Amino acid sequence: MSILAKRVSRLKPSPTIAVNNKVIELKAAGYDIISLGAGEPDFDTPQHIRQAAKAAIDKGLTRYTNVGGTIELKEAISLKFKNNNSLNYACNQIVAANGCKQVLYNAFAATLEPGDKVIIPSPYWVSYPDMVILADGEPIFINCPQEKGFKLQPEDLEQAITPKTKWLILNSPSNPTGAGYTYAEMRNITNVLMQHPHIHIITDDIYEHIVYDGFKFYTPVQVEPGIYDRTLTINGMSKAYCMTGWRIGYAGGPVNLIKAMTDIQSQSTSNPCSISQAASVAGLMGDHNFIAENNKIFRKRRDLVVSMLNQADGIECTVPEGAFYAYPSIKGCIGSTAPSGKKINNDDDFVSALLDSEGVATVQGCVFGMSPYFRISYATSTVLLKEACSRIQRFCASLKR
Repeated sequence: MSILAKRVSRLKPSPTIAVNNKVIELKAAGYDIISLGAGEPDFDTPQHIRQAAKAAIDKGLTRYTNVGGTIELKEAISLKFKNNNSLNYACNQIVAANGCKQVLYNAFAATLEPGDKVIIPSPYWVSYPDMVILADGEPIFINCPQEKGFKLQPEDLEQAITPKTKWLILNSPSNPTGAGYTYAEMRNITNVLMQHPHIHIITDDIYEHIVYDGFKFYTPVQVEPGIYDRTLTINGMSKAYCMTGWRIGYAGGPVNLIKAMTDIQSQSTSNPCSISQAASVAGLMGDHNFIAENNKIFRKRRDLVVSMLNQADGIECTVPEGAFYAYPSIKGCIGSTAPSGKKINNDDDFVSALLDSEGVATVQGCVFGMSPYFRISYATSTVLLKEACSRIQRFCASLKR
């Protein structure tokens, strides 16, 4: 008899982490691999943030903190919400955790009962469904096709809502597509939500600051204050601040929900790293000019990748509004045969054959809930991106149709 709980059988390992692990193994074995799988900026953490961490160590700030974050960090987060999003969250409405993943996990653990449904627009970040399932909830997927900009349509949201719907998850700009909701598009969504007061909203704003071409970010409560009391606004330090390894995510929301999430955290990990918290205060309160500078580089990389992918046989790639991902369609490659003789029946076959043939690691679209696509992260050097896209072009040209 197995000691493992039934919930473990429903859990799938993170596909994006699996790709990264495979790349590490192949590189260690001596293979020439270009990895475009990880959603991680290649820029160093800014100097003033690193200096704040060193100063915190020297000051002896190496002990336990309040479970949900230091007062200094919560005050900095509160100010960030006010200045960037016109949202007022007091310190007792804020929790900091070991990354946005823990914030999300705690939220689902605190709220979901068996049979509760969570609406997840597809394509989606790979961890959303598994977190819901682990908390005994049921993910309900709404297809958001490329011709609709990979964005949730209000009529589709309306149709998916039932009395058992507890949460809607919104992620703008999106992982994996980079699609961002304009004010008007977000207003259309919030108009539907105002008609269904039993639904709560999780908004994952982690790519808020990584946007291009004049796109203006709006978080749902900013557009419709009427959903303030039932929205959990999530953000973190990993992407725009180049602090993936520091593991700081945070959220603002209703007092009772934040307290429940904090109580759960107190029995699992306790507080996030004290040094990372001090560094995050410096990040939130300090100079932000580096974000705009990094975005200029990201935008050039985006334009390069989209252009080169659209020149590859059988690939069609839309232009993302934000984040640092491209999500190209490989519809024109399905049914072809790789030089190895392997048939390309789906996007899983495509990324596997691409890795074997050209040493380019990407992530298959099926794990994000939409095929036939694959995801590329362009958070790596321009030199590597040019070489990787050239290899993709060569691979596509080699397919027998």
